[in-house]
Amino acid sequence: MRTPGPDGRLHAPAAPPSVTETHLSFDITPLADPRPAASSRRLAWLASGDDGVPLGSAFLRLFTRAGQEHLAELRLAVHGTERRQGVGTRLLEAAVDAARVERRRSVIAQAEQGSPADLFLAARGFRQVLALTYTRLPLADVDRSAIDTLLELPRPGYRLTQWEGTVPDALAQSFAHSRRAMDDMPMEGTDFGRVVWDVERVVAAAEAVARRGELLHTVAVLDEADGSVVGFSELVVPGDGSGDGRHYGTAVLPGHRGHGLARWMKAAAISHALERHPGLAGLRTDTADSNKPMLAVNDSLGYVPTHKALEYQLDL
Repeated sequence: MRTPGPDGRLHAPAAPPSVTETHLSFDITPLADPRPAASSRRLAWLASGDDGVPLGSAFLRLFTRAGQEHLAELRLAVHGTERRQGVGTRLLEAAVDAARVERRRSVIAQAEQGSPADLFLAARGFRQVLALTYTRLPLADVDRSAIDTLLELPRPGYRLTQWEGTVPDALAQSFAHSRRAMDDMPMEGTDFGRVVWDVERVVAAAEAVARRGELLHTVAVLDEADGSVVGFSELVVPGDGSGDGRHYGTAVLPGHRGHGLARWMKAAAISHALERHPGLAGLRTDTADSNKPMLAVNDSLGYVPTHKALEYQLDL
């Protein structure tokens, strides 16, 4: 369960009868995460019973880069049989207290719509700020000839390029610049701040994927006038090439929109997955409900909705 969670000492309204808790005896133990990321660090807590058996956990990601130093993200999980006994509330209190100590302004978290996490957050003063639709493309159902036809359509003034892992040096600067295409991504009421990208951050993100044992494949559109990157689409595949791959960012700089470039890049990513990873079952992505153009791109390529999720925020 991924959930947003800072609220000081949780000055939220009392939980309604539907989420009444029966408290049991347990301990909350702070843990150390020895592996800070390039743009964040994490705090963690473990809830355990008197017998030492783990009951739940919470991770608070503290963003450290300029533009997002006000933000924290909470992931909270409680074992299904231990819910409604105060474990989640205590973990939440610990995370919220820490967020305040760290001088964070907002804590965000995500929950599947209608899930226990959704009800938990809504009952404790969090407000919904963003709705997301998750979709999946079953690769066995892909019409390869249709993908090939789409890739062959002329895009005057543009050409595709692709790479594995870290961006080539010759494209690094313009690729980092192209990340600004995400600046106007629909975030509705989320206090997400602005992600500031440079070459160092682009390289660090690719290295983080590699350390997890996953494969990063990037498709980019180049402006033939100057060879600069004007759009990109990232696909992350499990290291063994099985299961499902995940689309990360897909975006086109404002001055180059309206030419079908996002659909072109995603089609190239699909083609790559089919050719290079025959054991891959599907591709997954999530899109803000307010991002109608990207939802239309996914729908046109055969992505099927699997579930909806809600982004919650607690203002400190």
